[in-house]
Parts: sequence; structure tokens; C-alpha cells
Amino acid sequence: MALRDTTLPQPTSAARRGTAPPLDPADRGRLLAGAHHDPHALLGAHVVPGGVAVRALRPFARAVSVVVDGKRIPLVSEGDGLFSGVLPRRRKIPAYKLLVAYEDGEHEVEDPYRFLPALGELDLHLIREGRHEQLWRALGAEPMVHQGVAGTRFTVWAPNAQGVRVAADFTYWDGTAFPMRSLGASGVWELFLPGVAEGTKYKFEIHSRHGHRFLKADPMARYAEVPPDTASIVHSSRYEWGDAEWMAHRGDVPVHVAPFSVYEVHLPSWRPGLSYRELAEVLPAYVRDLGFTHVEFMPVAHHPFSGSWGYQITGFYAPMAKLGTPDDFKFLIDSLHRAGIGVIMDWVPAHFPKDDWALARFDGEPLYEPGDARRAEHPDWGTYEFDFGRVEVRNFLVANAVYWCEEFHIDGLRVDAVASMLYLDYSRDSGQWAPNVYGGREDLDAVAFLREMNATVYRRAPGVVTIAEESTAWEGVTRPTDSGGLGFGLKWNMGWMHDSLGYISHEPVHRKYHHNEMTFSMVYAYSENYVLPISHDEVVHGKQALVSKMPGDWWQQRANHRAYLGFMWAHPGKQLLFMGQEFAQGAEWSEPEGPHWWLLDPQYGAEADHRGVRDLVRDLNSAYRATPALWQRDTDPGGFRWVIGDAADDNVFGFLRYAVDGTPLLAVSNFSPVVRDDYRIWVPEDGPVWEETLNTDAARYGGGDITNPGPIKPEEDGIRITLPPLATVWLTPYPC
Repeated sequence: MALRDTTLPQPTSAARRGTAPPLDPADRGRLLAGAHHDPHALLGAHVVPGGVAVRALRPFARAVSVVVDGKRIPLVSEGDGLFSGVLPRRRKIPAYKLLVAYEDGEHEVEDPYRFLPALGELDLHLIREGRHEQLWRALGAEPMVHQGVAGTRFTVWAPNAQGVRVAADFTYWDGTAFPMRSLGASGVWELFLPGVAEGTKYKFEIHSRHGHRFLKADPMARYAEVPPDTASIVHSSRYEWGDAEWMAHRGDVPVHVAPFSVYEVHLPSWRPGLSYRELAEVLPAYVRDLGFTHVEFMPVAHHPFSGSWGYQITGFYAPMAKLGTPDDFKFLIDSLHRAGIGVIMDWVPAHFPKDDWALARFDGEPLYEPGDARRAEHPDWGTYEFDFGRVEVRNFLVANAVYWCEEFHIDGLRVDAVASMLYLDYSRDSGQWAPNVYGGREDLDAVAFLREMNATVYRRAPGVVTIAEESTAWEGVTRPTDSGGLGFGLKWNMGWMHDSLGYISHEPVHRKYHHNEMTFSMVYAYSENYVLPISHDEVVHGKQALVSKMPGDWWQQRANHRAYLGFMWAHPGKQLLFMGQEFAQGAEWSEPEGPHWWLLDPQYGAEADHRGVRDLVRDLNSAYRATPALWQRDTDPGGFRWVIGDAADDNVFGFLRYAVDGTPLLAVSNFSPVVRDDYRIWVPEDGPVWEETLNTDAARYGGGDITNPGPIKPEEDGIRITLPPLATVWLTPYPC
């Protein structure tokens, strides 16, 4: 008698009938409800007694068959879109496909549930540890070839979810057919979908532990629909960069000892209607012509409401889609680099909006936001704050900073609202906040996050600078992390901005009572590495444009404007100027309108008016870049010396700046509307013969052309020059 092969499972009655063993009713219910943690254990092919069982979940299908070795084996309907059958007398799972019949015909497809996880153990370990510095390569939608088949791997972090499914345009936003599997303690859910290509629109359908089901955009999406549509889009970059020379040398000179003059731009409104690629045709040339070293983009990450100007972000890994694709955005950055211009990007890690399709209560619970209501909501902006104490959230943000620097070649991150992160009681009254473990008001988790972000970015992206918008007296914002600081490269000097704008807005007759507002900045000028910012925040919401803050008639306003810019460019610290202020636009910035470019048209008298101010900005930048005294020693007290600091009655200020080799520049500002002839200025006795190299009152800038021609020789008591009204003059050593 022949012996039975005991290595083969014995067929069950269900197998002998050609159907797979029935599902446990509880498993079936959770699977159909989208609340099962391991759909791969129920779907796909599995060895059973008598052969290989195949089960497919295909809602709305009329029939499903398995195709093996060119043979078609029909599956039996189990109801609710489930189909199953057994491939008899098979010891292992064969290569197979599904043939799915719908009303429009039959479709041969790969079975997603025959694939192993497409995410490795190292990735999962790093995610659990909160140390995956390239998180975007592990989470989100990643087109790839997996087990020899092209498709897209979907992964999402949702640790509190009972189940997660992929819903897409090709499923008509019904996620029933594509439940994802949980990858254990990492909180990550994964599914590889064969045949899903770039351009596919998708969301994640979350089933919360409270029984609610809802659709969420992918937190890691690299491309998204144009608002008001909210789906994520599968994307893979194919951009070929042309900025190798720039990237190789951008860090040759540390930023604090290099020229750094920034033009701040709101991309959608700089030239309304232009795409990223169209902007690339005009923006680099404009910025280069004016001599700025960098542009700073107001936030470009995906945001649904244009009126937020990008400061309420829902897609931290996706450039805003209304101006083009991610590769189009790369083209703009590449074009700026090839024009010799660095790119800084506003980055907003402090908070995010409450849109129900985005990060808020992502898996039905507070996830990206703190669970403590006293810390979850930002009282000023109606948004959620990030939970900086959760390692996965910190990882999400740190990796995001790295992402923009590595994938988009961003040269700097200006970090928004740092003060709101640092203090637990920021904009909160007593009883609305809880102290830290030491009883203080400092948010120790946020401090740790900022240090980690800065240290990681500087390590991974040489030549990048991080810049803090921090409005308090927090000590050590730009001190290295290994010395106890926050680790930023630069900090916005909000004190200088506030004081100097306050001074310049007074009528000249009253300025003597506010003289210290222009000199006080030098008391703390070397406590941090500073940027002097005249940003978008200062020219909106009733604050008026820069020129409109100035007193007097239109001529005096423009003269004040020019004199202020001359003072700003000479003052220690880097400088930033918002678009429109470079040609003295009189109206506040309006996001729908953008700058009033028509003011530069000669028919409006622009040659001696707005164009004159723009010509001054060009010359300021040109002289600035050519004069090491104005930037080499910005962080060195030895690079500055007052020569006129107490002339309050005259409204006059004067100071020397020194280069590393000792070469000086003398800057003198007269903020009164009178000419001061033969004005004595003390300079060192062993100083050089001087010449005037810049005068904001020059006729070509729209001024009265009161200048100091020829060499100016020092006398026993200094030098004597004529100070034009409402003007700044720069003097440098006369060439021998």
C-alpha cells in the first residue's frame, strides 16, 4: 500500500468544495469595518490543508478569479465583496494575479496582499526612537518596485487607530478594498499597492478606537491638490539639479562674517499669477540686479487658506501646489542658485491649523498636538501647538527641516514664532498653563527640539543657516548647542526694528527726545548674531508701508526713507527688506495685489521718485558687498565705534565700522530737515583722507544733491563735512 505524504496539509471539507476556510466572524466584521490591524492575515494567499487558499476583498466586483500559469480559477463570493477559493494540491504559494470583473469589463491586477512589508526593520526602529532623519523616505506615498512589481508603498503613523485604509481617486474615495496592516509598536501602517502610479490622488481612511471613520490627507505627502481640494498626490521627483557649483561653495565663508542682504518675498503675490517656472524667468534677474545676496520666501509649504500667507500649514512636506509641482519649485531654487542668490525659507514648526482633514486629532486622538488642553491650543492664532515632548512629533519636524535643505537645496530656514514655543505661558493668563518640572515657565521640550533641529541641520546640510524670529531676551539663541545655546546661526533683531521705526516715525522736532531709541541697540548688538528685519509684519494690518511711516510731505517721507535705509545698511547686523519697500511703495502690502509695480513706470514720475529709491537700494547693496567693514565684524565689538552718539539736539548719528584689516567706513545720518554746513565729526587723528562714496540725498535718488565732492582731509579736531537734510552719507578712505 502506498504511504500518504504527511507533509501536505489534509484537505478540509471547505477545501474539497473549492472554498477557503471561513473567516472568524469577529475578524470578518473588523475587516469589513476597516478596523482590522492585520488584513494580510485574512486576505491574499495562504497555505491551508488541501492547497493554497486565496481570498480577495473587491467591493462592487461581479466576479473574481485567480490566474495561475495562464489558467483561470474562479473564486466563490462570500458576500460583502469577499471572494475566496482554494488552489488544490499545492505546497507553496504560486505566482498569481487576480482577474476582477466589473460592469465595465475585466481587469487583471496584482494582489496587494501577496506582498511582504515594503518598509524595513531599521526604518521602524528609527521611527520608534524618533531618530529617522530622512523620515520622508519611510513614511508617505513612495513609488517603487517591490518584489519585481511597480507600484506605490503607502505608510502612515497612526498609533491610536483601530484600522487604516487607503482611499483614492481610483476607489472613488472608498477605502474598503485596501486596508493597511499595522507594523507593531512603531504605530506605522503599511500597504504596497501594485500599479498605483505618480499622480494618483489619495487619502488615509482612519477608523478610530471610538468607532469613528474619517479621511485624512497624508502628513508626509510631497504633493497636494490645489485648495480648496484637499487630497494628497503620489509624487516622485525626477529633477536634475544644475547648481553643483553653488552647493559646493555656499558654506566656504561662515554667514556671520559674510555679506548677507535679504529680499523677503511672498511668492504668490510678488508677480500675481506667475507659476514657479515663470517666476524663475524674472525673480533671479531682479534680485541679482538689486544686489541682494539672498531671497527669503514667506512659507511655501502647503496651506489651504491663502490669507494666512503660509503660516497655517497642513502639508509640511509639500510645496504649495497652486504655483506648480515640487519639481517646478526646485527649478525656481536652481535658477536662483545659478544666479548666485541664496534661498531662505520661512519654516513654521510652532503650530498647525485645526482642519479636520489634516493633522488635527489625526487618528482620533491628540497625536501631533499635546493631550493637555492647556498646552494644545495656541490662544493667539486658533491653532494647535505641536507636542514637542513626543519623540515621533519631534522627529516629524526635525526631518522636515532636513527635507527642505536636502531635497530642495534650501540655504536657510527662518524659524517662525520661536518665542511662542519657548514659553509655556506665552499669551496665557494665570491658570491657563502649567509650569515645567522645575516650576519654571520655560518649555523644556521645545528647547530640546530646537537644539536637536539646529544640530541636525548643521550636521547634515553644510552651508545652511537657521534664523530665529525670537522677540524676547532669551539668552543664547545663537550660541552653539554644545555651549548651552539654542544653536541658531542668526536671530532677528526685533528690538532694533521696534526702536528704530519708533524713532523715525516721530516728527524731526520731537526726535531729540527719542535719540536713545537709535543708540540703544548697540548696548546689546553683540549678545547675539543679528539680522535687522524690515519684514512683511511691519507693513500690514494698519502699520503702514515703510515710507508712509515717515513724517512730513512726500519729499520728506522719501528722504526719511532713504536716510533710514542708509543707516540700516551701515548698522552692525545683516539686513532684510520686504518686497515693495525697495522702491518706497506708499500703500501697505496686500496679498491679492502684491507690490505696486506701476509706480516704477516713468509716466508716473518714477525716474526721480520710486525708481530713485530702488537705485539707492541697488547702490547700498553694491557698496555693502564691496566693503568688508560692513559685514566682516558684525559680531565683533571691535568692529564698531561711535563718533557721534549724543547729538540729540541735532538728530545726528555717526559711527565707524572696521574691516578685519582695519579699513574703516564712516556713516553719518542727519535725521533733521535742515542742512548742517561745516559739521565737525571726530575721527582718529591718524585716520585717512576721506571721500564720500554714498549719499542718500544724491539727485539720482530723488534728493536735493547736497554732497561733499573731492577728498576730505582730517584736521586737528576731526573732519568737517556738509550734512544734507534727512540723509545718510558714507565715507571711505580716499584712494592714494
